[in-house]
Amino acid sequence: MSTSTTASVSTHILDTSIGRPARGVAVRLLARSGRKAEWQALGGSATDADGRCKDLPALPEGTTQVRLDFAVEPYFEKKQADAQQDAPANRDSGAAAVFFPEVAITFAVVPGEHYHVPLLLNPFGYSVYRGS
Repeated sequence: MSTSTTASVSTHILDTSIGRPARGVAVRLLARSGRKAEWQALGGSATDADGRCKDLPALPEGTTQVRLDFAVEPYFEKKQADAQQDAPANRDSGAAAVFFPEVAITFAVVPGEHYHVPLLLNPFGYSVYRGS
């Protein structure tokens, strides 16, 4: 929750290739207090059945930039393995299993504001926006 001296962050992931939330994606939260400051890892979470991270750590006072790191490769590898189990004749020919193994989103914050940053994800692209 944001206070007058801190900002807060939440996120969720929708797999647009299937029109459903992406469950089990690891998300790491980092923060810094200026462009030239070092990133401070604050911790992380994983998306639940609704594709949401409900327990991201609080941001420290003085945070001006935030980064969300999404580890999407394990999610797509599991999804691909499940699909191949259902249809073994459609096995991949050895190409890379995942085009984007991770997604890193960096954005600026101001104290007192809440930032909801959804990730719309598919195997060959992604989009983000500031939600509400």
